[in-house]
Amino acid sequence: MSAATEPAGRTGYVDHPPRMGFFTDTTVCIGCKACEVACKEWNAVPDDGQELTGMSYDNTVGLGANTWRHVAFIEQRKPLGVAQTDLHADTDVLALAEQGSGTPPTEAGMTPTAPGMEGEFRWLMASDVCKHCTEAACLDVCPTGALFRTEFSTVVVQEDICNGCGYCIPACPFGVIDQRKGDGRAWKCTLCYDRLGNGLEPACAKACPTDSIQFGPLDELRERAARRVGQLHDAGISDARLYGADPDDGVGGDGAFFLLLDEPEVYGLPPDPVVTTRDLPRMWRHVGSAAATLIAGAVAAFLGGRRG
Repeated sequence: MSAATEPAGRTGYVDHPPRMGFFTDTTVCIGCKACEVACKEWNAVPDDGQELTGMSYDNTVGLGANTWRHVAFIEQRKPLGVAQTDLHADTDVLALAEQGSGTPPTEAGMTPTAPGMEGEFRWLMASDVCKHCTEAACLDVCPTGALFRTEFSTVVVQEDICNGCGYCIPACPFGVIDQRKGDGRAWKCTLCYDRLGNGLEPACAKACPTDSIQFGPLDELRERAARRVGQLHDAGISDARLYGADPDDGVGGDGAFFLLLDEPEVYGLPPDPVVTTRDLPRMWRHVGSAAATLIAGAVAAFLGGRRG
């Protein structure tokens, strides 16, 4: 990426580091939630409850002010591509867990990519996070400058400047940002900006035992992801696809993108996200044109009245 096309370069940073980001390969996620725990511990994110929802083994449900990393547990009966609940009722999941994540795929009871018999089910597990969009609407609407673009092209909220107006929350096409109850300010993933400044990788990527969450220069991650998709396609897993890796999508590409095994909607992701402030320039041009027309009409009426 050139300085002209990288968000940091467009923001005004000179001699900035390469754009950094996340590539999350959901095919190797084991749902351990180590990333959720590491994120909370490093960033001092408050507890968000330990009660199960009754819909799956997922107790955090989605991203929010107190959940900056969220591991989704999506149960599917293959080959259908829709999530179904209570499929684990007749399955000894504890026996499957005893096999451990190091079990060779040929010996594992089930894996996300393993073919199965009709009626069997699989878990699609995915660790979701703020996408750190190239075109970030949250930045566009923030009136205080609490949201800013870093030299790594990530997007960070400064909690000491946020006034709790909440404009950024509906502006996010992914529904990532949220206000904390009893606090009022907006919170989300910072991609561990403090760690990046000291040459460290984000806490979630550091804690991930399977390298499902990979951190590094975004260009390198995109190349690595493309190779991984090719490997899966060669292995007959035709449903594998990338989400958020296309610089030409509605948000200019994501700084955190994913390899999925089903449609984005199955994972709770919008299928075609678009930056919500995309049409603002055109709207303001129309407003300006309408205002000019009104002023011209008023002036013409005034001058006409004087002649009379």
